[in-house]
Amino acid sequence: MDFTLDDVQAAVQATARAYAREKLLPTAAARDRAERFAVEETRGLAALGLQAVAVPAELGGAGAGSVAYAVAIMELAAADCAVTVGTGVTNMVGEVIARYGTEEQRRRCCPRLASGEWLAGAFGLSEPQAGSDPAALRTRAELREGRWILNGEKQWITSGDVAGVTVVWARTDPGAGARGISAFLVEQGTPGFTVGKHEAKMGQRASSTVPLVFEDCAVPQSALLGTRGDGLKIALSALDGGRIGIGAQAVGVMTAALEASSRYARDRQAFGKPLAGHQAIQFMLADMQTERDAARLLVLRAAALKDAGRPYGREAAMAKLFASEAAQRAVLKAVQIHGGYGYTAEFPVERLLRDARVQTIYEGTSEVQRLVIARDLLKA
Repeated sequence: MDFTLDDVQAAVQATARAYAREKLLPTAAARDRAERFAVEETRGLAALGLQAVAVPAELGGAGAGSVAYAVAIMELAAADCAVTVGTGVTNMVGEVIARYGTEEQRRRCCPRLASGEWLAGAFGLSEPQAGSDPAALRTRAELREGRWILNGEKQWITSGDVAGVTVVWARTDPGAGARGISAFLVEQGTPGFTVGKHEAKMGQRASSTVPLVFEDCAVPQSALLGTRGDGLKIALSALDGGRIGIGAQAVGVMTAALEASSRYARDRQAFGKPLAGHQAIQFMLADMQTERDAARLLVLRAAALKDAGRPYGREAAMAKLFASEAAQRAVLKAVQIHGGYGYTAEFPVERLLRDARVQTIYEGTSEVQRLVIARDLLKA
């Protein structure tokens, strides 16, 4: 098998790597301390085509595909995971609109997301009582006098306060269960749409995470994304792609942890020789390297299947599950290698530890990924 990136994928990777190291990495710790959303840096990502890597070129995107998207996210996350999560969601929103939107929706939204005219896109699925179980959502959308009226609340929405457009899932047919959910495009500034206070988070603090409230929020009938009642299908297909992004993000964090630990182990002296000369440290680094490479291959396999138009849901779940849990192990080893310094903000591994923790939770917890994998494995 040939794992070599093609020219387009390699160019996207190189572009993302250069931007990550020159623009994101030097200021990542300061953004984390200030909990500052990276406005100018995000605009820079858009200018390079990294806010819409797999969105078709005719809609303003790079049209480079899912493998290119995955390697871009790996590079960006190795510099600043908090910036990367917003970029990942914006890419996901652009893709879902490109796939399910009407021609008018696609032409209106995708170029704005790709160009940075809209700083971000948001994914309004989770609710206070409906995280891992999206079919339990309570937000309602009723058709009144030719308009959809939305009422409800969303929780833990990445970039919800800066997004130009949010895909909002709401129940349109209360008696139809999972088939009674539809998706809508709600633009920033729509009356009845308000943003709550920023969540105070353990990690990824430079990424904004907010609740959204809809109180008699009226949108036109043309705001319906896809077909009425197909909302859950749209959400689950988008999450399959999103899991590739989270897996790639975890690979990036592992890369950063490995590089920082290797540097420290070479420089730090203990018992008369560099830490790197001690077998215990070598074994930790070897495990980190092995699991990082395994996670990368799982992510790239899922992305390649998606690019080929083949089923990839199970593979995306496997990639997200393994990469996110391997990242937990890697960052813990990185802190251990750094000793007392690893527990301080003086070294980057403390931030990596906090940033990585949520990767086993959002876009479907590890437990949900195991359900997805097992159900696909056992289906007739």
